[in-house]
Amino acid sequence: MNVDSLALLANVLGFIGAALMLASYMMKGMMPLRIAALCACVFLVGYGALKHALPTLLLYGLLVPINIKKTLAMRKMVKAIERARDDAPVSQWLLPHMHRRTVKAGEILWRRGDEAKEMLYLESGSLRLVEYDEILIEGALVGEIGLFAHDHCRTLTLAAASDCVLYGMTGEEMALLYYENPKLGFHVMRLVVGRLISDVSKARAAMQTN
Repeated sequence: MNVDSLALLANVLGFIGAALMLASYMMKGMMPLRIAALCACVFLVGYGALKHALPTLLLYGLLVPINIKKTLAMRKMVKAIERARDDAPVSQWLLPHMHRRTVKAGEILWRRGDEAKEMLYLESGSLRLVEYDEILIEGALVGEIGLFAHDHCRTLTLAAASDCVLYGMTGEEMALLYYENPKLGFHVMRLVVGRLISDVSKARAAMQTN
């Protein structure tokens, strides 16, 4: 190929890459976004190579494997949600996408009035809802209502009654999961409604006792 043909090809690759990159910022679905960003990087690597633009070549060359990794991770996450049974516990849907951590007995996880930033799944140990003096045991999912409340405010203080192994998920991570697979939203809403019904029952029981 002569110089003019190479220059034309470089410009075509550059324009296609730029268009795909712009399109990725306008997409709503995470999977299409990742695929568009990956394709954009490939075209822009070609542009950088033909134009001998080393900074462009290095930047998008590094972004290609990063985008491949993120695209594969997103695909794995979506497939895991789709494979989950409809009647499975919500924790089974969420656990593969949550982050594990440990806490010591007596540690305060959040206080009443704090901003709700995450929901927790209790794998082992026990937690205590301080104001109710209620103990939560293994398998409990807690903190999800605060993520959906209009003020994102904690209504109760949560403390570790013993050493615990927890799995957490932030509100942003939950939103991404829901956005990518709306079926998850039904199961989360089922959980929230069940929790609200339980809280109403407790409130009625307390009023009858008083």
